[in-house]
Amino acid sequence: MDIFIRNKPYCGPVRAAVLDWAGTAVDFGCLGPTAVFIEVFKRHGVAVTLAEARQPMGLMKKDHVRAMCRMASVAARWAGVHGRNPDESDVDIMYQETERLLVQSLIHHARPVPGCVEAVAEFKRQGLKIGACTGYTRDMLNVLAPESARHGYAPDASVCSSDVPAGRPHPYMCYLNAIELQVYPMEAMVKIGDTVADIQEGLNAGMWTIGLTKSGNELGLSEGEAAALPADELRSRLAAIEARFREAGAHYVAEGIWNCPSIIADINEALTRGERPLACAPL
Repeated sequence: MDIFIRNKPYCGPVRAAVLDWAGTAVDFGCLGPTAVFIEVFKRHGVAVTLAEARQPMGLMKKDHVRAMCRMASVAARWAGVHGRNPDESDVDIMYQETERLLVQSLIHHARPVPGCVEAVAEFKRQGLKIGACTGYTRDMLNVLAPESARHGYAPDASVCSSDVPAGRPHPYMCYLNAIELQVYPMEAMVKIGDTVADIQEGLNAGMWTIGLTKSGNELGLSEGEAAALPADELRSRLAAIEARFREAGAHYVAEGIWNCPSIIADINEALTRGERPLACAPL
């Protein structure tokens, strides 16, 4: 790319997209990790709901377990079984179990969401490099990524929560993607994900953000289950998810990755007008 010196606004174009993995690029409905979190707590005698298992999705997986333990509802059930609230030693034990189960199961949740392979091909025609980041560890991604590639999705760079000092909502995975892709400034990059944590991560990194409402964790349904919903109910649920993403600061919202190539064109237009992801950011 041409050398950019930060003494004027960056005026485009977008040069890279950083995609989340589960619920964004693969595993429609983000079904793989949810089942594992429910099973891990069950093994310790505590029943957790689907909503409780999904609420912290997008975080580094140990942070996810920790967040579930801090939920008042989960802690109360844990205390009813164990006579005390869960502590950090419980988090350590359950995280190790979570990692083992995810490593075993992710190969079955590696198929790209419909339209992902085509969207990535269009991104590349638009001149974008493709990065990826995830709350999964490197051991987990080493299982997921080769199987996903076999189905046609292989990003140019992929960063895990275990590769950086801290996972989402910290921006470090996006920064490391920028380094590996050799793309700058950060407003030349777009973060695409299906959780509030994804949006927060992208904003903290100074990137454009796109939140996905239908394919990911927030709706939390398989492709078939989503298709079976009455149209009015589906519209209502997607609108509620969109509102949460907008409140979190998402610049754009779409149903799935299949909608995103046209959004890149909109961002390019915004950049040519001198707009930036954070209007108050210094030049």
